[in-house]
Amino acid sequence: MIKLIVTDVDGTLLNDNHELHPDFWEVEEQLTKNGILFSIASGRQFYNLESRFEKIKHRTMFFAENGTYVSHKGKELYVNPIEKTAAKDLIRLGRELESTNLVLCGKNSAYIETSDEGFRKEISKFYERLKVVDDLTQVDDTYLKVTLCNFNGVEENTFPHFVNYTDRYKIAIAAKVFIDITALDANKGNAIRGIQKELGISPEETLVFGDYLNDLEMMKVAKHSYAMKNAHPEILEASNFVTSHDNNDNGVLRTIKSLGLLNG
Repeated sequence: MIKLIVTDVDGTLLNDNHELHPDFWEVEEQLTKNGILFSIASGRQFYNLESRFEKIKHRTMFFAENGTYVSHKGKELYVNPIEKTAAKDLIRLGRELESTNLVLCGKNSAYIETSDEGFRKEISKFYERLKVVDDLTQVDDTYLKVTLCNFNGVEENTFPHFVNYTDRYKIAIAAKVFIDITALDANKGNAIRGIQKELGISPEETLVFGDYLNDLEMMKVAKHSYAMKNAHPEILEASNFVTSHDNNDNGVLRTIKSLGLLNG
């Protein structure tokens, strides 16, 4: 019996226009009535997720910033920051890369150094609280992650510069244009594993959905691990199942319905 559902957001629960399917609210309500904890796991900021899911924030568990910040029913459960000195070194390295913009993701806000309107408009989709500062290395906050954005593609153009750091930090390709760098043990999978232990929920009772490489560890903590039909090849390989429909065709909700989880 499924007791916990965890879904990624972008490329998974949302379509490519970052829209929720209209059926979502009814499906989530029925899952809750059936005693199933519905949860969100995303690279997005907690405040962004809280705003996006305002109607259900009082009962939803959020694994925000790739699992570095976990909240349930408005209560902070878990924080796994990246060491400040390390983050500052990564910021300095990122500044040297062509066509690359940086986001410092803090517990209280996200921060950028550029006021470029195009970049700010794009990044605002994922960060409810966003501040422009003169120097990211001088920000006074708890650092959760460093994000690098390259609209030319990060897997080919940005990740190669950080290959030698993968033994010290978790470097996750979160989307075609984003790389997220966190503490080495910080990822969605470890955060979910901690909640499973706390709530007494087994991997056999867990259902997860994901599409990109920051979902990789999540695929390993659930027997019912579903890669989206539109997922990255490594996620397709790591998952136990693949959805019949992609994120633009309501793949998450269709799968939940097909598994009979809405039956009373």
